[in-house]
Amino acid sequence: MSAIGSSRTSAEIASQPAVWRQAAASLPRQASALPRRGERVAVVGCGTSWFMAQSYAVLRETSGHGETDAFAASEFPVGRRYDRVLAITRSGTTTEVLDLLHRLKGTVATGAVTADPDTPVMRAADAVAVLDFADEESVVQTRFATANLALLRAHLESENALPAGVLPLDDAVRDAERAVSEPLDAAVPGAEQFTFLGTGWTCGLALEAALKMREAAGAWTEAYPAMEYRHGPISISGPGRVTWAFGRLPEGLAGDVDRVGGTLVADSTGVAGGLDPLADLIRAQRLAVVCAEARGHDPDRPRNLTRSVVLEDGRA
Repeated sequence: MSAIGSSRTSAEIASQPAVWRQAAASLPRQASALPRRGERVAVVGCGTSWFMAQSYAVLRETSGHGETDAFAASEFPVGRRYDRVLAITRSGTTTEVLDLLHRLKGTVATGAVTADPDTPVMRAADAVAVLDFADEESVVQTRFATANLALLRAHLESENALPAGVLPLDDAVRDAERAVSEPLDAAVPGAEQFTFLGTGWTCGLALEAALKMREAAGAWTEAYPAMEYRHGPISISGPGRVTWAFGRLPEGLAGDVDRVGGTLVADSTGVAGGLDPLADLIRAQRLAVVCAEARGHDPDRPRNLTRSVVLEDGRA
């Protein structure tokens, strides 16, 4: 199956290796918005940004850089003590994020990562990292999300705080170059159902892959921590249904998927595609576009979605 489609979303997906390099190169001018070593940090966002926040929180805490929690912006536990709150918002206009930053103003240090420097988040947060080179025309978010995680990984790497087993970003970029061009398994796009699994920091990636399939293709997708798969979710697996793992599979899980007739996206080492998990997310993004087009959907203009959720008067 071809690597690059004709949609704008496909072009933005294909640009990710170069965008990740640019994100890493921008680190010196972005660092003021990012957490300091030892700080107790909460990372917030909505939708895709929340899932990237979850992945970063695990990376940062397991690296020893500092205690880190992740919340949907609407569910932030106001009153809990943090040294810094970091918000991720592509548009810089999302109501829940802006409401939270305004509420926290003057009580805790706040930072944000955004794609648009001409939006209210620039005034709402104390410091802002701007990844304008990663902004997107498509409603479905792809490269801005991964550029965030690339920047945050580069920041941990610069402070010698990458967790054991997580690749340096240069290696992840090389894997991303493979991910944008390697053919997808022809049998996978025709599946009727997809379950994405993750472990540790890749749980957020699994949630994001499932969201991309729902947003772009309207597909039946679910996501779970990998060890939870046998605690119920495996009941829906079977012929014509795909289980896709980000990172290493728990022992015996490949055999369990095979036993019930499901299709497993993983290589012989138990690592899906043999790629860095963030690079493997690119393949899932590509799958979402392929499935969308096969179902007659426009991946650039998904149903029922807008680029940013802005609530009237700041309230639902």
